[in-house]
Amino acid sequence: MKTNVINLDNKSAGEIELADDVFGLPARQDLLHRMVRYQLAKRRAGTHKTKTMGEVRGSTRKPFKQKGTGSARAGTRRAPQFRGGGTVFGPVVRDHGHSLPKKVRRLALKTALSVKQADGKLVVLDDAKLTEAKTAALAGKLRDLGWDSVLVIDGAEVDHNFAVAARNLPLVDVLPQQGANVYDILRRDILVLTKTAVEQLEGRLK
Repeated sequence: MKTNVINLDNKSAGEIELADDVFGLPARQDLLHRMVRYQLAKRRAGTHKTKTMGEVRGSTRKPFKQKGTGSARAGTRRAPQFRGGGTVFGPVVRDHGHSLPKKVRRLALKTALSVKQADGKLVVLDDAKLTEAKTAALAGKLRDLGWDSVLVIDGAEVDHNFAVAARNLPLVDVLPQQGANVYDILRRDILVLTKTAVEQLEGRLK
């Protein structure tokens, strides 16, 4: 399929052919859901921890005699029913990540690109370069283009001036091609790919 190419001044810069097997796949909500869960699970730190009865500080002395008090028998003040005692079945340090086949991850990325293309929210940019790293200048260009929430994906390296100008703008993300992922594509309204990014993504995903 063919799509128009524009520049940052919102002027036409020709056309580009998009591969149907990367940008023309049917929407698969189940794949996107699995991939987003996979990404968010891997991002979790998993450093939450509570102390068990064997880890809390305290004496092992029996708090009161076994019989005659009218209370339930107790062997230690570190038991969970006492103040300052251990926690039963509390969270432990662990990795929340889970596996997902490489074929599924690749197909999910192609599906995310296809969904943006089908919704008319995929824009191909001639290049994402600025002569100077000015946030105000880039904000004005994005405002003229009508991009409030946007992810810009460039080639193997992002232009330094463009990255510096964009990093203080809310709802604007900039990634190199190898950093393209389903979660970041879906969390922004507009997906902007440079011509270099399109070529490299097609080479990577075909």
